[in-house]
Amino acid sequence: MLTQSSTRVLEPADLGAALAVLESAPVENAFVTARVQLAGLDPWRLGGEMWGWYSDGRLTSLCYSGANLVPICATPEAVRAFADRALRVGRRCSSIVGPAGPTAELWRLLEPGWGPARDVRAHQPLMVADRPSATVEPDPLVRRVRKDEMDVLMPACVAMFTEEVGVSPIAGDGGLLYQARVAELVGSGRAFARIEDGKVLFKAEIGAATRQACQIQGVWVAPEHRGKGLSETGMAAVLQHALTDVAPVVSLYVNDYNTPARAAYRRVGFEEVGAFMSVLF
Repeated sequence: MLTQSSTRVLEPADLGAALAVLESAPVENAFVTARVQLAGLDPWRLGGEMWGWYSDGRLTSLCYSGANLVPICATPEAVRAFADRALRVGRRCSSIVGPAGPTAELWRLLEPGWGPARDVRAHQPLMVADRPSATVEPDPLVRRVRKDEMDVLMPACVAMFTEEVGVSPIAGDGGLLYQARVAELVGSGRAFARIEDGKVLFKAEIGAATRQACQIQGVWVAPEHRGKGLSETGMAAVLQHALTDVAPVVSLYVNDYNTPARAAYRRVGFEEVGAFMSVLF
């Protein structure tokens, strides 16, 4: 155990202490918690390093450094230490994402060395629901996607990602990694869609799941079917599935400028409880 304030790369033996930090904020940390519960802290299995900040010898803050850089329960002192380490090792991530306050400070410290970013989304409301919708009837045609429907689902996933992030997920490796991630979600029963005549009208996935909370991602409605309420009834259906089969609290975060989506989620029963921030490279 370290005896002073310091940061280091965590090892498998630190798993218990790391989970204690992660589980102290189960909704905010659902994405990283799910990865750590599945893979532990071995970098090869985790897909990146977990940095730990020790204050007076006690682990109090974390930072996941993989495809994303994610500050976790990060105090101001921890953010400065994580920024120093990130500047030393250089940028390896495609985005920085996390609770808005620590992420904004982390980016302020990193921007002179890592900037400019392709896009900065400084305020993305974090929304949660812990009960089925009381006002929107779930779409009975929204169901789990079957494994033999991957070829139907993939074009919708690619369209959603490109629309949301601004780049195609099939660039570079031809989409192999992205297709593997979608296949993982389908195989685990966490991909949902309304499919008619071989086309996806609505889709969403439960991208991260722990015993305490899960996170919905990838919400998309086919352009020709927007404005018909499918996002509301579809989300009500996914919310019902998630609460019944996955976790007692369901979360998502959304761009603050996407006022139609925020209004739809509120009508379904989601409430804003905080904010995330994303920096995209």
